[in-house]
This record gives sequence, C-alpha cells and structure tokens, in this order.
Amino acid sequence: MNRSVLKLINIGNLVTYADKLQTINNTIDTQILIRDNQIDTIGKNISGDYPTFDCKGKLITPGFVDSHTHPVFLNGREEEFGLRLQGATYQEIAEKGGGINSSILGVRTATVEELVNAVRKRMDRFLKLGTTTIEAKSGYGLDVESELKSLEVLDIVNKDHPIDIIPTFLGAHSFPPEFTNDHDGYVNLICNEMIPAVTEQGIAKYCDVFCENGYFNIEQSRRILETAKSFRLIPRLHADEFEDSGAAELSAEINAISADHLMAISESGIAKMAEANVIATILPGTTFFLGSSNYAPVKKLINTEVEIALATDYNPGSCHIQSMPFIISLACIYLRMSVEEALLAATYNSAKTLQLEKEVGSIEIGKKADLIIWDLEKLIEIPYNFSDLPIIKVMKGGKFINKP
Repeated sequence: MNRSVLKLINIGNLVTYADKLQTINNTIDTQILIRDNQIDTIGKNISGDYPTFDCKGKLITPGFVDSHTHPVFLNGREEEFGLRLQGATYQEIAEKGGGINSSILGVRTATVEELVNAVRKRMDRFLKLGTTTIEAKSGYGLDVESELKSLEVLDIVNKDHPIDIIPTFLGAHSFPPEFTNDHDGYVNLICNEMIPAVTEQGIAKYCDVFCENGYFNIEQSRRILETAKSFRLIPRLHADEFEDSGAAELSAEINAISADHLMAISESGIAKMAEANVIATILPGTTFFLGSSNYAPVKKLINTEVEIALATDYNPGSCHIQSMPFIISLACIYLRMSVEEALLAATYNSAKTLQLEKEVGSIEIGKKADLIIWDLEKLIEIPYNFSDLPIIKVMKGGKFINKP
C-alpha cells in the first residue's frame, strides 16, 4: 500500500513525544494521517476520503533509531564466541590476533559489491526488527583505501535501501598489524591522510575513536578528534568500556555528541558529561554477549541528568545482536530502566545523538512517518515478549516495508 496519502485507523495505544514520552490511550480513537513520507495529522476522526489501514486496536510506537553499529564486515567471528565459552576474555582474544583486527583481511580483500551485498542483507534484518534509522561505522579496513571503501559501501546501500544510514568514520578502531610497533605512526596516518581523504569523499558525518587503555590513549584520541573537528567531522567516542581511561572526561572536553559504552565510567566522568551535555549511548547487548555482569551505571547517569540513548553495538565479534526490542529488554532487566525510559532512549534520544531529533525518533506532526505497528496492546509487552517478534508492520517514510 505504497500511496502518497494513508490514514491509520483503529489505533490502540499510541506512544508519542511532546516534551516527554506519553501514551495516547485508545479511548479517544486516535488516528494518523500520513501524506507523502511525513505525519500530517494526529487526531480523532480525521475527516476526508483517504485510503486506510486498520490497526485493529494495536500499539503503535516510533521506529527505532540504532545509534551505534558496525555493519561493514565480510565474515562473522563465531570462533571467538566459542573461545569465550571456554573462558577467554575479549582482551585475551585480541592479544592473540583476534578481535577487531581479525576482520581486517575480509574487508581489505573484499570487493565493493561483496560488501554491499552483505550490508544490504543486514539492513533488511534491521528493518524487519523495527529499526528505521541507523548509525553505521567503518573501522574494519584500517588503511586509507579500505576505510574509504567501507564508507562508499554504506553510501551505496543508503541510496537504494529504505533504511536511513548515518555514516561514521572509525579509522581509530584499533591499530592494524602493520602498525603494531608504531602506534603514533598510525595516528599520524589517520590525521594526515585518512581524515582529509574522508572529508574529500564527503560521506561520513561523524568521527569516532575507540578511546581505551590498550587502544587509543587520551592524547592520541584528543589529537584525532580535534583534527576531525577541524575538518568538520563531529566527534563521538567509544569510552571507558573496560577500564576508566578518562575517555568520558575527554568527551566533555571536546564537546562530543555522544560517549558510548561507559561500563567503567568514573564519578568525575559522569559529572563532566552532565556539565557538557554529552549524551551517554549505552550498549547493554555488548555486556550480555560478552558474558559480563558489568553493566553501565545508568541510574547514576540519569540521576546526574545525563541523557541516555540505547543502541545495539551490532558487530561481528563482541555483540552480534540486531534487535532493538531485545536491547530494550536488557535495559529494563539489567539497567533497571523503566520501559518508558528505555523506549525514549531507543528512539528520540538516539536520534539526538545523530542530530535527527527534528526528523525521526518520535511520532509528531511534520516528522517522517517511521512507525511500528505491534501485535501488542501495551508498551510493557515489548520487553516482556523479548524472545518473540510481535510486529505486524514496519513503516518507513510513510511506506510499509512489505505489503499489508
């Protein structure tokens, strides 16, 4: 039913956002009129002879905004999952040549077409699971040519796929094998060659750095992100995932839009992020997938008035999870977030980290009609049904992704 005008009728509960998350109860017979790709009207008994879709009293929420993913890789890393089952840690696997660096060869040797086909299939699944906007990083090439190729792949898929892909340059994901003994040399390459080339290419909007002990230290991260800012790339960070490295404080210093992970964030880091209005993007799927119990201190962050976003951290090694409904379940169970807090974090707040909150992330007049029609009636049923896929329809830009 890909028409330019469509009216959704018989909506049950409608979860929207106007200064705060709220649910419009079905007792007022709410309807939504969609014109072209935008929400035109939200109201009761909207007049006019329009094509209709009967929601049959079910729940409607915004489409999910997944603001931290790593989808540009060729092959999975299932063997590392097996090693972790035997007791190996993420860091031990990386020290033996696994981890991020084990994905480099696949990206470097793959053709653009091979990577496009792989990424397109992953985007199909994201949409099926209700994700309608996604941030996607490079970071498995780690040389000039392969990083540009990764961003090109994202651009190609973005142009011919319904999902909206927001690209991030992550050349500072790890030190590639050829720079094992020359970390500063690789930082020079990023600053002097990669960032200028990425800017000239014109695809990436953000620059990310894995700021962590054993990866990029504070001084290296600061230099990379300040260079990125001078080339008009917006900074974001992988911060304090395994240890308190001071990355949260750095995110505040450089005015990053988001600091992500934060399982080992300090009290000082929380305070600095609050002062600088840096959004905390929390990735509970990574903690879960790695078999850890060290979840980010979300309640401390919230109590210090740091805004919380949720994302999957989908990648081939440390979190092979694409489902935002499952991430919401983890947030509710292990982070003790309310379902309202979790849904806000997975939609509107995630959109804020991508500077898209005026376009997506909530059901409001003038925004894109990115919606999920659930085979559920109450918001609490989303995390309650985490092992199921109770979605009737996903709408992206006013169009159902498959026929009703």
